[in-house]
Amino acid sequence: MNQQAAPERSALQRMLEARSVALVGASQKEGSLGRQMLIELRRGGFDGDIYPVNPGYDEIDGVKCYPSIGDVPGPVDLAMLGLANARMEDAVRAAADAGAASIVTFASLYEENTPPGSPPLMERLATIARDAGMAFCGGNGMGFLNLETRVRATGFDTIEHISLGPVTFISHSGSTFAALAYNDRGIGFNLLISSGQEIVTTTADYMEYALALDSTRVIGLVIETARNPDRFRAMLARAAAQDVAVVALKVGRTELSKAMVTAHSGALAGEHGAYEALFDAYGVLEVRTLDEMADTLELLSCPRRVVSGSGLAAVNDSGGERSMLVDLAADLGVPLARVSEETLASIQDTLDPGMQAANPMDAWGTGIDADRIFLEGFRAFHEDPETAVMAFAVDLTRQGEPYDEGYLAIARHVFETTTKPFCVLANLASAVALEEAAHLREAGIPVLEGTASALLAIRHLFEERDHRERPALTAPEPIADEVRDRWRARLATGAEVSELEGLALLADYGVPVVAARAASSADEAVAAAEQIGWPVALKTASPGIQHKSDVGGVKLGLADEAELRGAFEEIAARLGPQVAVAAMAPKGVELALGVIRDPQFGPLVLVAAGGILVELLHDRRLAFPPLDEPRARSLIDGLATRPLLDGVRGAPASDVDAVASAVSRLSLLAADLGDLIEAVDVNPLIASPEGCVAVDALVIPGSP
Repeated sequence: MNQQAAPERSALQRMLEARSVALVGASQKEGSLGRQMLIELRRGGFDGDIYPVNPGYDEIDGVKCYPSIGDVPGPVDLAMLGLANARMEDAVRAAADAGAASIVTFASLYEENTPPGSPPLMERLATIARDAGMAFCGGNGMGFLNLETRVRATGFDTIEHISLGPVTFISHSGSTFAALAYNDRGIGFNLLISSGQEIVTTTADYMEYALALDSTRVIGLVIETARNPDRFRAMLARAAAQDVAVVALKVGRTELSKAMVTAHSGALAGEHGAYEALFDAYGVLEVRTLDEMADTLELLSCPRRVVSGSGLAAVNDSGGERSMLVDLAADLGVPLARVSEETLASIQDTLDPGMQAANPMDAWGTGIDADRIFLEGFRAFHEDPETAVMAFAVDLTRQGEPYDEGYLAIARHVFETTTKPFCVLANLASAVALEEAAHLREAGIPVLEGTASALLAIRHLFEERDHRERPALTAPEPIADEVRDRWRARLATGAEVSELEGLALLADYGVPVVAARAASSADEAVAAAEQIGWPVALKTASPGIQHKSDVGGVKLGLADEAELRGAFEEIAARLGPQVAVAAMAPKGVELALGVIRDPQFGPLVLVAAGGILVELLHDRRLAFPPLDEPRARSLIDGLATRPLLDGVRGAPASDVDAVASAVSRLSLLAADLGDLIEAVDVNPLIASPEGCVAVDALVIPGSP
C-alpha cells in the first residue's frame, strides 16, 4: 500500500512551527539579546534542533556553535537574528543563501545613511526575503510565542507559565504583545505575535494561519494600519464565516487623512472612518483600551458566548455600586434585561424587608441569609427569557481560604447550575484579589476587572449577536447598463463636474433631487424660475467653486422676478454670470450624505448630520457599498441626531424609509463609480414627512 507524502509546509508554518532554529548572534553574555534568545527557546520547552551561530564561540551552554549559518549541518526552519541594523542585510542574505525558510528580527531596520541610488534597508531586506520565499517577522518587533508548538522566538524575557487557550493575539506594538503575555488573569493563548513593521509577512498572513487552527476561537489585534488591505479584509470575512470573534484596537484613530479633505465627507471620515466601516461590515469588535481588550478577550474565551434575550441581569451587594452600574450601562449602551413582573415578584419574596426587586438587584439587606438571597435572585433572573447575560457585580477583595464559602462559592454554584453567559464583575480593578480571581477562572468563570471595561466587554457580546443575526444583503436594484457606462465614461475624463451634472448623476441613480436649471443671464434665470415655480434658490455655477455658501454664492427664498434679478446681478458682479436656479426644498431635517474613496479600502458611503452641523457635531456613520435599505437604515439609526427625524417639539416625523432608500441608492452609485470618484457631497439632504430631496451636490472626480 502506497503511503502519501506529507504535504510540504509553507514558509510561515515552518516559522511558527519551527523544528530547527538558528540563533544568529547567539552569545554567552548575560543580559544580551543573543543569550536571551536561547533562554526563551528552552523556557518554552522547544525540543527541536538549536543551532547557535557566532564565530566567537565553539559552544554556548553545551550546544555546538557555528561560525556562520551556512555551516549549520541541517535545514533551518527559522533564523532568529539578534544583530544590529548595520549587520542585518548581510545576515538576511546569508540566511536566504543557506535555505532558511523564515526570519525573526528585533532590530528597527533603520539605516542612517542609505547608499546613493539604493532603496532603504527595509526595502532591500524585503526584496531578499521575497525572492527567497521566506516568511519574515519584524522588524522593530519582539518576535512570537507559539504555545501549541512550544516555540518562543523572542529575545526578551518572558514568564515561565503562559496559559494555553483559544486566543490568538497579533500586535504591531511590542509593548502590548509583552503586556498580554505577562497578564496575570490567565487569558489562554495559542499564539502571540509581535509583528512589528511587517515588511514581508503581515497581520493577514498570521490571521490565515490562526484561522486554520482548530483551537482559535478569538483573535485579538492591535494595529496601526492594514499593510495588505485586500487580504486583511478577506481574513476578516473568513473569521466571520468561521464564527471566530475578532477584537481590534486600532491606534491612530484621530489622524485625519490628508488625501480626503477636499470634501466635507472626506474630512468627516478621517483616517479611522474606513476602519469603522470595515469593522462593522465583518462584525469586528472594536475596543479603545487594553483593559477593555483584556476583559473582552477573557469574556469571549468562555464557551458561553452566544446570547439570547434583551439584556444584562446583574446582582450587586451594594446600592451605590448598583446605581453606578446602571448609570454606566446607560452611558455605554449596554442594555439591561427587561425582566417580567413575575420574575420581580419572585425576587421580592426573597429579599429582606424594605429592599426593592429590580434589575440590577441589590441583594444586601441585613446580611442575614445573604447567600440564599443571591442564589435565588440569580435563579429567577436565569429563568426569565429576557435575561441574556448575568453578572455578579461585587468587589472581589481578599476573602482567604476556604474558597468554598462566600462570594466564591456563590459564583461557582451559579455558574455550575446555569447555562447563560455569566461573569463576575469586579468594580475596582486594583482591589481584585489575585488568588480569589484565579480560583474562579480555574472553574471557567470570567472575572472582569473594572465596571466600565466589563460593561464594554458585555456590550461586545450583544454586538456579536447582532452581527450574527443580521440578514444577508439584498443588493439594490441596478440601473441600466447604458446609464452606468455613460457616467463611467464621463467621470473617467477627470473634468470638473458642475452642480447640475452632480444632481443629474444622483437622479439617474434614484436619489431624489430638487428641480434645477442652468442660466447665464437674468432673463434666463427668470425663465428657469417660471418653469420650476416660485420661490427659488440662486447659486453660482462658476467653475472651480466647490463650496458656494463660503463665498456668498447662494441666495435662498427668492419669491418673484424682482428679487431674482437683484440676486443675479449681485452674484454675477462678484462671481460671474453662470448660475443655477433651483426649487426651494420643503422644511425638514438636514442630513448630509457622501461618498469618499479611501486609499486603502476603496469607496465608502457616509451619512451625517447635515447643514452647518456637518462640521460642528462630527456626527457620522460610514459603510462599505452596496447597502440594502435595512443596512442603510441601521446607519441612520446610529446617528446621535437620529431623534430629530422622529420629530421634536411638535415637528412632524420625517419619512425615514425615504432617507434609507436614498442612502441605498447612493451606495449603488459608490459601488458602480467609486473607483472614478474622489468624493461626493450631498449637503443638505432635506428629510420631511413627504420624503427627502437632495438640495446640493458636489462631485469630485478622481484622477483620470
